[in-house]
Amino acid sequence: VMVEQPGCIYCERWDKEIAPAYPKTDEGEFAPLRRVDISAVEDSVTPQRAVVFTPTFLLVEDDTELGRLEGYPGAEFFWPMLNMLLRDKTDFEEPTE
Repeated sequence: VMVEQPGCIYCERWDKEIAPAYPKTDEGEFAPLRRVDISAVEDSVTPQRAVVFTPTFLLVEDDTELGRLEGYPGAEFFWPMLNMLLRDKTDFEEPTE
């Protein structure tokens, strides 16, 4: 779940740099993206704690948070951190070539 809000420049940057490729990646296929406005987070998922930054990426199962990434400083941060989160909290495995 991507938690966002109107006017979030880092959300816009993620949309430009990551969003087009995300659903085509192994990570995106394993953890499809659902977008939620920050004002409606608790209507959609049960977070471990309040979401105060956007974007915040919540890894959820059965609408309960398993883990999160807060903020978006760039693709060089996002992909490795997402991969680590998925490997630590789920049965996600990177495909071998």
